[in-house]
Amino acid sequence: MRRVLRNADVVLEVLDIRDPLSTRSRRLEEMARRMGKPVVVVLNKSDLVPRSVAEGWVRYFRGMGLPAVYISASKRLGTRMLWRAIRRASGRDVVVVAVTGMPNVGKSTIINVLRGRHGVGTSPIPGFTRHATRLRAATWLRVIDTPGVVPGGSKESLALRGALRPEALEDPVVAAARLVETVEREMPGLLEETYGVEEGEPHVFLEELARRRGLLGKGGVPRVDEAARIVIRDWQAGRLRFYRRPPRADHSSDSISR
Repeated sequence: MRRVLRNADVVLEVLDIRDPLSTRSRRLEEMARRMGKPVVVVLNKSDLVPRSVAEGWVRYFRGMGLPAVYISASKRLGTRMLWRAIRRASGRDVVVVAVTGMPNVGKSTIINVLRGRHGVGTSPIPGFTRHATRLRAATWLRVIDTPGVVPGGSKESLALRGALRPEALEDPVVAAARLVETVEREMPGLLEETYGVEEGEPHVFLEELARRRGLLGKGGVPRVDEAARIVIRDWQAGRLRFYRRPPRADHSSDSISR
């Protein structure tokens, strides 16, 4: 990553707008700061949150001294703001931009938007991009596509940040229970609206979801592990429409992954 930053004029840090603090890398930001590289926060997947929430996160990061824009790369929304932010951050005639972020936040889709065509492979599977690649996006813009920045932490926390597939978890119930608990606390009613299952104690919820989906083992025992993978997978794919609101006063907030 240091080598990538040395070759860039501007760093785009792509975050999942549904939970930006979990997908943010302060280490990356500090590395860029020490190297004198401006960072632009790109809050992606804005089609999955209300506009007021998106604007709140922009104000939050700008209040911290970080230029920020919100977009939906998959829906081609907000891309003009991204172009302008890159121009403002650089001031050069020809700009080299490093697109960074955790796996599955939409880096390759953003590069496709910047290029105006599908020149980079995209995949919903975390970790699809494996090597840094330099691409020409416009006469004045060069883009470095980077592998996902994967922070430390348990496999469960990585799955809740979208950086690890639920199939890679030996016990997905731990992560799913944490997610269910968080959603019930912060957006009551969303799980029942999404799955038609009454909210309650996480393990009980997962058992009932397994029954509703016909996920039964020997003797009719609910396959709680499969129900857990469904919930995690739905969160990663945006089918479970949960999101975090920006902190109001201080710059600290719990995240799903904690």
